[in-house]
Amino acid sequence: MTIDENLLVLLLALLLDRILGDPQWLWSRLPHPVVLFGEAISFADRQLNSVSLTGSQRRMNGVAAIVALLLVALIAGFAFDRFFALFGLAGILLETGLVAIFLAQKSLADHVSAVAAALRHEGIAGGRAAVSRIVGRDPETLDEPAVCRAAIESLAENFSDGVVAPALWYAVFGLPGLLAYKMLNTADSMIGHKSEKYIDFGWAAARLDDFANWPAARFSILLIAAGAWLRRGTSACREAIRVAVRDGGLHRSPNSGRPEAAMAGALNVQLAGPRIYGGVIVTEPMINNAGRDVATLRDIEDGVSVFHASCMVLAGVTFGLFLCFL
Repeated sequence: MTIDENLLVLLLALLLDRILGDPQWLWSRLPHPVVLFGEAISFADRQLNSVSLTGSQRRMNGVAAIVALLLVALIAGFAFDRFFALFGLAGILLETGLVAIFLAQKSLADHVSAVAAALRHEGIAGGRAAVSRIVGRDPETLDEPAVCRAAIESLAENFSDGVVAPALWYAVFGLPGLLAYKMLNTADSMIGHKSEKYIDFGWAAARLDDFANWPAARFSILLIAAGAWLRRGTSACREAIRVAVRDGGLHRSPNSGRPEAAMAGALNVQLAGPRIYGGVIVTEPMINNAGRDVATLRDIEDGVSVFHASCMVLAGVTFGLFLCFL
């Protein structure tokens, strides 16, 4: 497809995903593509990440594994692209459906909104259970403000790598770029940890994922600032940019801190700071230290509102670029 066709498909996919999200009736009957990616990554892990190997051997195996997985994704992307091209308008609609599958606007908003709803109706126990579905930190260690911070951080981080990044990779490189990105991002989430098992085997996946998400994380700052301007006014827009520029590098990830800092500024709330994963305390500076130190479920709801507006801005930018390339 040409760049204008990619942009048209992306615009339609953003709208479709915003409306339908991930329909449970479909994925209860069929395996989600990301699940298939996960099975391929697990197979590589079982075959190539033996504890009997040295660290350098596991690192080399990890490089070979991610290269092979990305090649599989690229080939699949090219195959789908050529297949859909045979069907004209019907092919464009089929490609729109496939692209929408790899976007996470509605599903992300629904999962984060569920945390606020659980806190409101079920108290802290319900909030901990709901937030444990979207973050990896130990839920029993979280009080209500920490549950709210975790939900907002997940919303901001996943806006970048679950919405903006796949949109950018598809817009520029089409289906091969989108499928390769999703394979890489899935691999990072599964094996890109600094645990004893994966610090070597997942090294290449983690480094490549940092590279792949670099543009989207920075672009997300502007989108969140624009969303804050639409929902909360000029001051929130200005703070989103100011805090992102000042505090975006405080996070241990070279990318996640950017959208999190932008959202912290937009909502005037502190995010990040110390937390516990698997019983291990991870100490990080507080993002937006001058913001409110107690996050509330209202902040989650305001964050979702900014998120929806930011997604709308992304669709608007896509439409504008489509007109430019016509």
